[in-house]
Amino acid sequence: MLPLYAELHCRSNFSFLTGASHPHELVERAHQLGYSALAITDECSLAGVVRAHEEAQRCRLHLIVGSEIRLTSPDSGAPHARLVLLAQTRRGYGNLSHWITVARRRAAKGEYLAHPGDIEGKVPNAPTLAGLPDCLALLVPSVSQPFEEVFAHAMWLKTWFQDRAGLAIELLHRAGDDDLVDLVQRVAHYTGLPIVAAGDVLMHLRSRKPLQDTLTATRLNTPVAQCGLQLASNAEQHLRSRGRLAALYEPQWLENTLLFASRCSFSLSELKYEYPQEIVPPGETPTSHLRKLTYAGVPKRFPDGLPDRFRRQIEHELALIEQLKYEPYFLTVADIVRWARSQGILCQGRGSAANSLVCYCLQVTEVDPERASLLFERFISAERNEPPDIDIDFEHQRREEVIQYIYGKYGRHRAALTAVVITYRPRSAVRDVGRALGIDLQRIDGVAKGQHWFDGRSISAERLVENGFDPEAPITRLWVELTHQLIGFPRHLSQHPGGFVIARDQIEQLVPVENAAMPDRSVVQWDKDDLDTLGLIKVDILALGMLSALRRSLALIGEKLGRGRGFEMQDIPDDDTPTYDMICKADTIGVFQIESRAQMSMLPRLQPRCFYDLVIEVAIVRPGPIQGGMVHPFLERRERVRQGGVVDYPSEALRPALERTLGIPVFQEQAMQIVMIAAGFSAGEADELRRAMAAWRRKGGIDKFHCRVVDGMTARGYE
Repeated sequence: MLPLYAELHCRSNFSFLTGASHPHELVERAHQLGYSALAITDECSLAGVVRAHEEAQRCRLHLIVGSEIRLTSPDSGAPHARLVLLAQTRRGYGNLSHWITVARRRAAKGEYLAHPGDIEGKVPNAPTLAGLPDCLALLVPSVSQPFEEVFAHAMWLKTWFQDRAGLAIELLHRAGDDDLVDLVQRVAHYTGLPIVAAGDVLMHLRSRKPLQDTLTATRLNTPVAQCGLQLASNAEQHLRSRGRLAALYEPQWLENTLLFASRCSFSLSELKYEYPQEIVPPGETPTSHLRKLTYAGVPKRFPDGLPDRFRRQIEHELALIEQLKYEPYFLTVADIVRWARSQGILCQGRGSAANSLVCYCLQVTEVDPERASLLFERFISAERNEPPDIDIDFEHQRREEVIQYIYGKYGRHRAALTAVVITYRPRSAVRDVGRALGIDLQRIDGVAKGQHWFDGRSISAERLVENGFDPEAPITRLWVELTHQLIGFPRHLSQHPGGFVIARDQIEQLVPVENAAMPDRSVVQWDKDDLDTLGLIKVDILALGMLSALRRSLALIGEKLGRGRGFEMQDIPDDDTPTYDMICKADTIGVFQIESRAQMSMLPRLQPRCFYDLVIEVAIVRPGPIQGGMVHPFLERRERVRQGGVVDYPSEALRPALERTLGIPVFQEQAMQIVMIAAGFSAGEADELRRAMAAWRRKGGIDKFHCRVVDGMTARGYE
């Protein structure tokens, strides 16, 4: 019978240019091999654990959250020790995240400096780092280290971690394995620390070794052929079978992996977002304050009185927001918008927030509900139970004022920007793999520049032939294969244009924070998708140059009119005929949203004569409607209506969803309404379909809805 095993030292490709497998690949492979647990321990990072968490939940593998950290001397910068840290509890996770933040924030972007003094309690205002409570620690010795050095490190570890410390032994069929066993056993004998088997894993399959060499060469900026001993000597740093592990390690060393894993109960599911408290005045609750602010905005938005249907919609929205406890989120956004407006900064909410009357009354969005078909479930739904996503555009020349207001109000310890994971795309993968293989740089550049989106995820044979390569040559085939593997790999973390995460207390207790390339900016280690997965809230503070132009234009018009008050957006007339005449002639250079060549070619065909025509115009010149074959049917239908024709609908029930676009679905909201009416989807299920449609190029996942939609429609009498 094969022994059980838990891998406690494993780096994914979020240890940038080192790990050669995605987090989900590692988790899936560990599950296939029958591992009891897997720890993702990227170097001074938790950037990959959310993706591992998703896969671990799916296959029900015990995932341990951890990190590898190399200590350095604060005086000389010399290497001190290599540790693997594992979070036991929510408290331990917060402490580990805090230490990663400290180490990252004291170094330049992409680097870190972790000192032994951090664990010795020498970091000001960070008492929880002393001994890193609720974290396990493994010392990873190297055969090249003398006994005295490893013994000193082990005693230091035992002093600060006591019974939470161990010695990792990593046997990778390399010269010196026997000496390493002797070294570790001697240190264990004199210190009393348990020996724990580990694999220093960098890939889920040994077949990823060529890619791992390519990543090493890229990191060192040296061709693979010249990397020498800096490349791994074999492919043993993969997830090995339990049979092979049993042949390498003592039974007790394998048993100790299970003992350490059993002491780690923390799951990322325990992370809960806690909102800032200062947004609610004394004597108010978030619910009562949001209601008060919403109805305070009604007279400005509806000077002739609030129609009953809109009052019912506001009550519906407030009830759902209260049910999901999202009031603080709306209040946080409203506070930012209120401050910006008080400073004369033009701003505008966009995206699905335009589907909310509450956002309209809070002045977060300017979209008049009379002009749009509101579908609040696109914005927020009880079934989805995910935080709403509000994007706010500010004048690009003044957005920094808004960012610094947020930092000033909440502090750098509570607010940070969302990350963007920069991944390899075909051209960058072609270039990096080509350089690693030692191919001539000019010829690499020729192939990369000839690469087009329609060539897919690999190098087109046509592009290779054009640049003098034989597609069947071994080096060329390797170039193609490695490029295909590398596309989609994370390259580094960058900062989001303006997505802010704001915490009630210290943000590093939720997620590690590191320095951005720009001064006075800090970035969390997770991107938008990671935050969505864990239900952590972000607010997008974005910059739009056209708002700066609008601000100056409005000021100039107000000056010219000399009316004693400013000219505002709502003062712009809806039906200015000369303006629409110019638009219909495609005289729109410099006009935001309708200035591209594709838009200008569509304008004379569509002949927009009102605001909603422009809404359709902007929406229809998009990949979805174009690839879905909606453009020509819509133009033909519109021409038929102009000539007095009648629009046919699949059923009278679908008329409300399709009437505004003459029976041709153009908007994502219409796709949601159609499946709700004609296929029996709930609002939350319809939004799942919309999200799958929006992300199918990146993630796929739309096929699972096919039978549900077809069966639902045919059951209700649709062809």
